[in-house]
Amino acid sequence: MPGLFTTDPIVAQNFFLEIDGQVISSLISVSGLDIEVGVTKVAQIGKDGQKQQVKSLGQVVEVPDLQMVRVAPLDVDNDSLWKWFKDIRDAGLKATDRAAKRKNGSVVLYDSAHTEVARFNFFNGWPYKIATDQLSVDAAEAVKETISFAIERLERKK
Repeated sequence: MPGLFTTDPIVAQNFFLEIDGQVISSLISVSGLDIEVGVTKVAQIGKDGQKQQVKSLGQVVEVPDLQMVRVAPLDVDNDSLWKWFKDIRDAGLKATDRAAKRKNGSVVLYDSAHTEVARFNFFNGWPYKIATDQLSVDAAEAVKETISFAIERLERKK
């Protein structure tokens, strides 16, 4: 019958960050998984003097930044995301080491049976901000941090 689900929907509860094929962190939430093309607008006067706007394909790809939330690690000196971020912050992004500092990665979603059900691949990404949650003496949950990534391309697989 049309309109009925024939497969289970993706339930976003098990997802991880992979960098260069290695799982480096479990995640609590992710935003910025937007894939879109650009639109160019041109205003012109039509046949009867009516103003009209023509929309056409603009830039081939618009790429947002990614934000990933995870539980803050206890030891930032042994955390691969923090090491990567500190390396960029302390040494900068020189033209000569572009390929070494920017990495490819994936946000990978799994179902309850631990089978991969979706994958968002990003290319030439690098972390540019790590924000730690507000701290409060009356909080009863784990401290979280949000990592912001600049990326150059995003695609969904599966």
